[in-house]
Amino acid sequence: MISTGGVGFVAGLYRRHAADLVRVVEQQRALPATTNGTARGLDDLEAEITYLLVRQLRPEHVVEIGTARGRSSSWLLSALRDNGSGRLVSFRRNPRPSVVPPELAADRWTVHTGDVRSRLDSFPVTIDFLLVDAAHTRRFGRWYVRTVFPRLASGTPVGVHEVYRGRSRWVRREGGAVLDWLAERDLPHFTVAPRRAPESFAALTDLRRELGIEGARGRADNPMIWFETP
Repeated sequence: MISTGGVGFVAGLYRRHAADLVRVVEQQRALPATTNGTARGLDDLEAEITYLLVRQLRPEHVVEIGTARGRSSSWLLSALRDNGSGRLVSFRRNPRPSVVPPELAADRWTVHTGDVRSRLDSFPVTIDFLLVDAAHTRRFGRWYVRTVFPRLASGTPVGVHEVYRGRSRWVRREGGAVLDWLAERDLPHFTVAPRRAPESFAALTDLRRELGIEGARGRADNPMIWFETP
């Protein structure tokens, strides 16, 4: 898995799915901008790695906590489409218009609006892949490590955004709650945040250049972490 296989495991996924990934990057570039003219969502490497993990692991039930206009959702949905199976259940606070093309959402996407803390009954019975990119507060981080993580079967892959933003205050907030949870269980995690893992970031940047993969956003912070539940 990604937390133990590290950059070598991820590099293998890039090589295996390079052609599909180039196509999905082009589709991501075609999505409309947000109302303030900026493209939100995952940065380039973390979006691509999330897509590759879903392709490799072929989850049937994916849950996303936190989505604005659906850019991260579109990466997940693209992977499910290319797998030929699987569904995505997303939770978001506000009913904003989605940038996800209808043909991509099709019958594979369900969106629940409102505070996810009051929507636990809407979670699938089985969660095969979890992505968290919502309220970046320590209080919210403590909530989901105590409430959502125990619902996951052992070995479930999880991605959490905004952990290594590059400023210590981020790690003390939501990211700190997640890193504390991992440390208490002696669980490893993987990241390509350049300030935290510069060698992994450089290795995958070079590989992407070799494979002709250019990012959809041109963003390189990549503060996300991935791990598997105990």
